[in-house]
Amino acid sequence: MLTIAWDIDDVLNELMKEWFEKGWNVKHPECKLDYEDLTKNPPHELLGVKKEEYLASLDEFRLNNFSALKPIPEVMDWFLKYGDKCRHIALTSTPLTTAPLSAEWVIRNYGKWIRTFHFIPSPRDGIIIPEYDKTKGEYLAHNKADIIVEDSEENIISAEKAGVKGVLFARPWNSGKNSIEETLYEISNKIF
Repeated sequence: MLTIAWDIDDVLNELMKEWFEKGWNVKHPECKLDYEDLTKNPPHELLGVKKEEYLASLDEFRLNNFSALKPIPEVMDWFLKYGDKCRHIALTSTPLTTAPLSAEWVIRNYGKWIRTFHFIPSPRDGIIIPEYDKTKGEYLAHNKADIIVEDSEENIISAEKAGVKGVLFARPWNSGKNSIEETLYEISNKIF
């Protein structure tokens, strides 16, 4: 049975879109960008702010709204149809302060299938913790997975160096062109 490593934010849910539309734009009505204009991640330069301001805004949104995020319907439908055909793990990058929220969200929404939660702590000023793995590829080099589903091309590259097949989940900040349905079809083709 194959093991799929799933990124959480922007693959299982729409964190960046929700943050941008319900967080950033509400507090910054002068912003003239649409979600589709976020062609870089992190998008602080596009927003005209320092990275620390962007991260503080995203972290605040996570702390106050993450539990209310809905699963992406097409992804949930895929799990309902095919989730029992593989093993699944969550593999995300999130700050230490928001990791418990991510873990709870995954287990509450996808716990029938995703039974383990792993995270690479995103660095934040003033938080010093032991560093085991800097990238998802480093994590996957010594933990089993066959496929990674990810919105970061950097993470896909690092995972593929570790021998894990990557599936890019299209977002405005990456070169993915497939629809969600086409991406899920690609995953299905890899497991059947």
